[in-house]
Amino acid sequence: QVQLVESGGGLVQAGDSLRLSCAPSGRTFSSNAMGWFRQAPGKEREFVAGVRWADGLTYYADSVKGRFTISRDNAKNTVYLQMSTLKPEDTAVYYCASGVLLRWPGIKPNEYRYWGQGTQVTVSS
Repeated sequence: QVQLVESGGGLVQAGDSLRLSCAPSGRTFSSNAMGWFRQAPGKEREFVAGVRWADGLTYYADSVKGRFTISRDNAKNTVYLQMSTLKPEDTAVYYCASGVLLRWPGIKPNEYRYWGQGTQVTVSS
C-alpha cells in the first residue's frame, strides 16, 4: 500500500512561518512530480505548489507566489513546503500528492494518484 505522510502543520499567528514535509511510506511507486494542495472548509481543494523530481522545476499558485517555497530531497524522497508570511486565508488542511503527470504543471487534483492524509494549518489574525 502506498502512503504519503505529511507533517509540520499547526497553529500560528499571521506573519509566522511553517514548514510542511511529505514523505512516502509503504511500497515504492512511480512519480515524476509532487504537489501540495489545500482545502478550506466549504471550499474545493486547490493547488498550491508543485515540483518535478528530475529537475526541481517548480510552479506556484498566484496566491502563494513569493511567500511559499516547494523543494525536494531526492535522496530522501521527501518534499517540503516552506510557508512564510502566513495569512489567515492560508488556513486549510494541506495535502501532498504524487503522480506521473502527463503535462506540466499539474494543477488539478485528478492529475495526482497518491495522496496524504492531510495536515491542518491554522493562521490566526
